[in-house]
Amino acid sequence: MRALDVTEFKIAPTLVEREMPAPGPGQIRLRVEACGLNFADLLMIRGEYQETPEPPFTLGLEAAGVIDAVSGDVAGLEPGQRVAVFGNFGGLAEYLVAPAEACLPLPEAMTAAQAAAFQIAYGTSHLALTHRAALQPGERLVVLGAAGGVGLTAVEIGAVLGAEVIAVARGADKLAVAKAAGAHHLIDAEDPELAAKLRGHGADIVYDPVGGDLAQAALRACRRGARYLVIGFASGTVPEVKLNHLLVKNIAVHGFYWGGYASFDPAPMRASLAALMELFAEGRVTPHIGLSVPLAEAPQALEALRRREVTGKAVVTMTQ
Repeated sequence: MRALDVTEFKIAPTLVEREMPAPGPGQIRLRVEACGLNFADLLMIRGEYQETPEPPFTLGLEAAGVIDAVSGDVAGLEPGQRVAVFGNFGGLAEYLVAPAEACLPLPEAMTAAQAAAFQIAYGTSHLALTHRAALQPGERLVVLGAAGGVGLTAVEIGAVLGAEVIAVARGADKLAVAKAAGAHHLIDAEDPELAAKLRGHGADIVYDPVGGDLAQAALRACRRGARYLVIGFASGTVPEVKLNHLLVKNIAVHGFYWGGYASFDPAPMRASLAALMELFAEGRVTPHIGLSVPLAEAPQALEALRRREVTGKAVVTMTQ
């Protein structure tokens, strides 16, 4: 089978050939049909992600496909069943083995590409907004990086939950994507009046996967009692926060790492995914796939993700 491996940190991943893996105790083997790309993949290539294994390893945190083998001790899953898998490195390969408990059965209406674009982005935004920030209808939600992989889902979910969504993204094309997802107000990230426009709207909740200068502008726009969600640092710069500003305006800053909930508090994570599947079944959320490529072109897709050229999610499909 083919797989995309990191053989050395800071070196471009390489397409390799290897033997097909066999499922061990408690595992299934998945015939991968699609794998979503994430900013975390870029950090792992550099050896900077919080859960990066030692090389060589296969990239790909979220994959979807069809189970083709199960260990004898696995119950409730069987060959031929369509599932998505999160958190078991190895999604950018034609086959992977994963713990049975990491499998999410898929509804018939959800394609493999949609499933590969679903768990991390939607799971991050839904759990952050509902469980961590306790978003209420009518509150003002500022979303930075609003056309990116997680940002766009925050716009969509925020609108579904009844928030007034202010989307911040770079350029008219990306802002148009955010508007189509439900944003009520649009601000260009390169607008020289960005900070003033954000303050004019105000924010009860800020959803920030970007960091950098945008974070400083958004923080100054926070209303009293606001909640600031730290999702990531796609800009490459971790902002410095003055604690006296938080004190005076009673602002709460919440660090949020979705994958961490799987080990320290899985119950709200499971409930969130169940709620998201209902929203998908009702047609209220639909993954936006801005780029789809075959496995051989995955390195180019990762580079496009690094340059922040992709709206929504980038997905690698094994059937192209």
